[in-house]
Amino acid sequence: MAKKKIRVEFRKNRNKPPRANDITVQFQGNAAEAGDAQSGERVRAKGDISRRRTIIQDDGDDSMPSMKVGGETRIGRVLRVQGLFSMVELNDGTVVRCGLRRLLKSLLTDERSIVTTGDLVTIRLAEGDPTEGTIERVEPRRGVLTRASRRREHVLVANIDQLVIVMSLVEPELKIHLIDRYVATAHKGELAPILCLNKIDLTDPVELQPMIGAYSQMGIPTVLTSARTGEGIPRLRELLAGRATVFSGQSGVGKSSLLNAIQPDLALRVKTVSDQNHKGRHTTTTAELIRLETGGWVVDTPGVRQLQLWDTRPEEVEMYFREFRPFIARCGFPDCTHTHERTCAVKAAVARRQLSERRYHSYLGMFNGMDEEE
Repeated sequence: MAKKKIRVEFRKNRNKPPRANDITVQFQGNAAEAGDAQSGERVRAKGDISRRRTIIQDDGDDSMPSMKVGGETRIGRVLRVQGLFSMVELNDGTVVRCGLRRLLKSLLTDERSIVTTGDLVTIRLAEGDPTEGTIERVEPRRGVLTRASRRREHVLVANIDQLVIVMSLVEPELKIHLIDRYVATAHKGELAPILCLNKIDLTDPVELQPMIGAYSQMGIPTVLTSARTGEGIPRLRELLAGRATVFSGQSGVGKSSLLNAIQPDLALRVKTVSDQNHKGRHTTTTAELIRLETGGWVVDTPGVRQLQLWDTRPEEVEMYFREFRPFIARCGFPDCTHTHERTCAVKAAVARRQLSERRYHSYLGMFNGMDEEE
């Protein structure tokens, strides 16, 4: 593959101050000496403008620099990220603890972390120790679960096929609008969404049948489960077989408990819901890739508190509400926002109950950028 040179920015913590000394402070006590201070002109720039580095990159790949020459390199998959190190499994099953190449640490990106669970990476093994290595580059991703976090992209997991949206019917209470946010996130990351309603042994799910039917009409499988009684577990195990799957949802909805029921030898840690606020308590602290006996992978992720679409403009939100599409073309304006326009076909369809009023409210929440507390 052809190589090319590009200029990349450093992270802010890699930048040097524009000057080593503060002349104002140094001569504040004696203004007469300020004129004797050494001064001169620089030909080369200092500061943020010049804090760039030239790297060699594969032509057509705008994400990662080329690898160093020499030494043994291997392809592996990141099982989990622990602080400054990542646990990488190679094709032969060997697990290698890898640090990150210094150049990758210094590159300025929109992501919170260069490496995430599920990434395919090229590593360089340490000389004399096959259990240690260095991640040289991250291969292009497909199928990602991502969200916005403090104005940066937080990629929870990469290279997966489907997202299981785990919601509890009680303790914590069901938040239907959060389901719609997850569905939109799945469509954006090119994942197949699956809705899992857990703890059905604590309530009567009959009232939820209209909601379940609505998601079924959208082509989203819905599974009613109970990690305590085992109801729905065979169906969920069947959906996971041979696929790469991520479980995501609030804390306390039973993600780890469901995985323990699907494959008992996992023995993942679980906790009960808080008696004070009836909300879940964080048990899973890091996303980890787990191999299933039925084939495929599954990722148990920590409970999330906010789920906001990353890098999405308000006018793009309608793309993730697929049932709106037949009506969007009938709107009176090509740039209709479906919020206040009088000639909006989407609003008219909601009034005629051709579209779900609840789903429309979810659309308004995402369009206006409202955070959904989880």
